[in-house]
Amino acid sequence: MEGVTTLVGQGLYMAIAAVVGLMLARILRTDITLGCLIAGVLAGVLLPVLDYDTGLRAANLQQLVFFVILPVLIFEAAWQIEPRLLKRWLGPIFLFSTLGVVVCALIIALLTFFGINHPEGFPWIAALLTGAILAATDPVSVVTKLRQSDAEAELLTLVEGESLFNDAAAIVLFSLVLGVASHSVMEGGIETGEPLIGAADVAVYFVVTFAGGLAVGLLCGLVTAVVVLFLGSAGAGLMTLVLAAFGSFYLAEHVVHVSGIISVVTCAIVARVCLREQCETYLVHVEPTWDWLGLLFNALIFVIMGVTITFEMFAHQWLAILIAIAASIGARALAIFLVAPLAHLVGPQIPKAWRLIMGWGGLRGVVAVALVLSLPTELPYWWTVQSMVFGVVLFSLLVQGSSSAWLIGKLQKNDRC
Repeated sequence: MEGVTTLVGQGLYMAIAAVVGLMLARILRTDITLGCLIAGVLAGVLLPVLDYDTGLRAANLQQLVFFVILPVLIFEAAWQIEPRLLKRWLGPIFLFSTLGVVVCALIIALLTFFGINHPEGFPWIAALLTGAILAATDPVSVVTKLRQSDAEAELLTLVEGESLFNDAAAIVLFSLVLGVASHSVMEGGIETGEPLIGAADVAVYFVVTFAGGLAVGLLCGLVTAVVVLFLGSAGAGLMTLVLAAFGSFYLAEHVVHVSGIISVVTCAIVARVCLREQCETYLVHVEPTWDWLGLLFNALIFVIMGVTITFEMFAHQWLAILIAIAASIGARALAIFLVAPLAHLVGPQIPKAWRLIMGWGGLRGVVAVALVLSLPTELPYWWTVQSMVFGVVLFSLLVQGSSSAWLIGKLQKNDRC
């Protein structure tokens, strides 16, 4: 009973902080993510003064973020994508979310490792973890500004689709590197000179995890559509879709041990395709439902980040944070401009203006925060990596997010000329 009371208290505390964050965003006329981040930071500062313990700990935050918040956010984003346009851009999206993610992660790892230049405190495996985490993008702010500026639907589909599959690939890569890092800690450091994994092992792991996620998501999407059609009511249909978001993620991650993100994305897309006629009838309220769920869970993740942030991070790790910011921006730009010319081999050619938007609009947000919160504290460099990722996310929100509207407007104006 005490555990349930603690859980309810944590949920209530974070929900109140999220509402305060939404109010701050409205007062300051800024993005809701930034408002909720500020609310979280204020709560983290005030709680010790009030001598109040919420019971929030790293362990239960990880479970909350991965198995409650992420499935809903991923399902909501995937449901918004137009299937017809997704089919047209699927080739470039897969190209960016596989080759692009690996290139981006490796460049970030190289730049941070040699930039920090402290192999004992920040070894190569820590740099790889940082690269995998920061390879995940979250273009929520950019997508919102694209919609407000009446941008082309195809650009929206490319940006959203690339982000979703990009996140899935980054999580797969992160899981692989984290397994090696955890093994290294348990064995007291790897000094045999023999790599634990080879290129072939990595390729097989990627293919199996991706293909398995697609298969589980396809099955869950078909089952979801059948259940919704059988129940034939608005309330039951909405309940089934929400359960499908959690169920497809849990089944893939915990039962089949494949990509939960790919499973959720596939489930949402398949369910929407199968239920496209019902979206105009008893599923007409699906969009508003996913809107408020997405708003709630986006607010919660940034409140959690705000609570977790400490000023010591920026005081002690400021140089590492600056290196990570430069590395993440440079790596994203290089990955986009190296991979984009290959897009015509698997789909439509990507205009240069779109490449600029994708490069600067590759913000780090929800998934990066979720991944870094899941780092085991047994890793000796976890705090350094967390500080770097939080610094990059803050930069994304304050600089990239706020300047993306100007960039989009300027590029669209040039297109019309």
